Amino acid sequence: MIVKILSAVAVVLLVLVVFIALRPADFRVSRSTTIAAPASAIFSRVNDLHQWEAWSPWAKIDPAMKVSYEGPATGVGSSYVWSGNNEAGEGRSTITESRMSELVRFKLEMKRPFVGSNDVEFAFRPVGEQTVVTWSMAGKNNFMSKAAGLFMDCEKMCGDQFDQGLAQLKGLVETVPSS
Repeated sequence: MIVKILSAVAVVLLVLVVFIALRPADFRVSRSTTIAAPASAIFSRVNDLHQWEAWSPWAKIDPAMKVSYEGPATGVGSSYVWSGNNEAGEGRSTITESRMSELVRFKLEMKRPFVGSNDVEFAFRPVGEQTVVTWSMAGKNNFMSKAAGLFMDCEKMCGDQFDQGLAQLKGLVETVPSS
């Protein structure tokens, strides 16, 4: 009887491991909003990491978060390093590409709550007097993140935070003159 139970448990675990291993290796989360401002006004708020605390959803999650900046003040090589509570986590975001009023790309390296390295991008597309801003993140799922995905909806969790950040950026840019 014990052998049958252990065999059944082993089969269930094997099926679970195979199911998790076959889940998608790549992920992408993307959100957009339209802001009533020129791309240059929005670009300057994203390309200067010192301005992120005014609109970043994570700055609001942990007001006591420790933040430091490395590299140039803006553009390629500029880094934002943070360590906060379990919800804000710990990591580094470094600008890897910056094209005036078009695009800002980052390498996001998380230390906690999950270890990972992802590519983040802000794209700016002028539409008449407005600009469509798209915030996206892409990366690879390792086995543990594939397993966590069975219980957590990363697309919704990150997407909701992107929506919140874009709304805060929109409110800031549309109500405060750019510098």
